[in-house]
Amino acid sequence: MKLNKKYKDRLFCLLFGNEEYKENILSLYNALCNTAHTDVNDIKLYTIDNVIYIEMKNDVSILLDSYLHLWEQQSSYNPNMPFRGLMYFSKMYDRYIVEHSYNIYGSTMVKIPTPRYTVLYNGTSKQPAFMKLKLSDAFIHEDTSGDFEWTANMVNINHGMNDELLNNCRPLQEYMLLIEEIRKNRSNGMEVEQAVDKAVTYCINNNILSEFLTKHRAEVIDVCITEYDEQAFVNGIREEGRQEGREEGRALTLYSLVNSGNLKPDIAAKELGISIHEFEIAMKEAGMNRPVSK
Repeated sequence: MKLNKKYKDRLFCLLFGNEEYKENILSLYNALCNTAHTDVNDIKLYTIDNVIYIEMKNDVSILLDSYLHLWEQQSSYNPNMPFRGLMYFSKMYDRYIVEHSYNIYGSTMVKIPTPRYTVLYNGTSKQPAFMKLKLSDAFIHEDTSGDFEWTANMVNINHGMNDELLNNCRPLQEYMLLIEEIRKNRSNGMEVEQAVDKAVTYCINNNILSEFLTKHRAEVIDVCITEYDEQAFVNGIREEGRQEGREEGRALTLYSLVNSGNLKPDIAAKELGISIHEFEIAMKEAGMNRPVSK
């Protein structure tokens, strides 16, 4: 499978990062922040395109009430979200400074919107209802001072984890119902295309995002298929990495056995499917320089 690197909005972005559906944005904002804003015109979308690598962009950013919010939807656990968030926010603050013609090199303090960073997790691996991810956890040298920190609040939006949040934001609840319906169809053996199409039809017939799905059916199906194909690609890469790790560990074990004299080198080489000469070179590269007798 070839991964299409050209960015295309995901379902979450279509629902919560679109000027057409500011009501959804406001509903999620109020549910996350325990507020009661009613005017969608108070929301300014602040999503940044092409933030870092290969046409990557953040999911949804909004500016409201002097708070700068970033919402990232993740279907797999990623401990690097604080680092990514730091890079995203630096770009957004740069934009904010330029828009307001502020001088950050002067003697007057420049006031900026207060950051709020939320990762909405809906993957299938078991994760807690809430987790605070910290940039300092990635520091090579431990730093407990708190002087250099950036955090991401990861909220598990799978049903049964934060149901109060889902109940307070109907679009988010129905978004998860659609995702769960797709997963159920996939677990019943359907191919991705059939699973997505049937799930969309089910939701329309059961008044789950029905207006949105009816209006954007073709686009939603295309986006969901792309998301699931990309997830399968990522899972494949991870499995390849695990397999490589297992092979490397197996090779190191054989090197150690030969180095200690407990295994003949020709047998170890045969186990790895390489020649004695290649085995000798590999042992030396692994830091085991004991001569290998043929």
